Amino acid sequence: MTTPISGPSPATPPAPATERRSWLRDHSELGVCIMLLTLGILVLTDALTMDVDITQRGPVGPRTVPVAVGAGLLVVAALLAVDVLRGGRGQAGTGEDVDLSEPADWRTVLLLTGVFLGSAVLIEPLGFPVAGALLFWGAAFTLGSRRFDRDPLIAAAVSLVAHTVFDNLLGVPLPGGPLMGVL
Repeated sequence: MTTPISGPSPATPPAPATERRSWLRDHSELGVCIMLLTLGILVLTDALTMDVDITQRGPVGPRTVPVAVGAGLLVVAALLAVDVLRGGRGQAGTGEDVDLSEPADWRTVLLLTGVFLGSAVLIEPLGFPVAGALLFWGAAFTLGSRRFDRDPLIAAAVSLVAHTVFDNLLGVPLPGGPLMGVL
């Protein structure tokens, strides 16, 4: 007399939740499609609700490029969705510095996100030169640089050069903060 083997038999269908997870895993690129679709809708909405001076003449105005970019994002999202649903898959990274067997480093991602959000909050009260320097130095520190004698100086120089280029040469006004009276 033999004892029955416990567990599901080979003919048992998989649970619906398992099927759903498997389908989502096989079609994970649809997340990129959703992101592109959302971004395209936001760009088009912003472009079409933009206030345009009535005296502006000619076929090319301030709405032209945002409308083209938004429409392009929608087209790419649709084409990618069709490709994914037909079975297309992106190739896994094969670079020598990519190890797909290792899990993602979420600590670094969260620290970089915090540095970026912190600089976004500080840009108005401290100005771009200080907030940018904190952003550049914080990113370098988070990514592993521990040169405390060099990194803050390089971050300050890069931030000041970026502020000068954008503010003076390109005409894009960035908040200067309290140090701009001194500099």
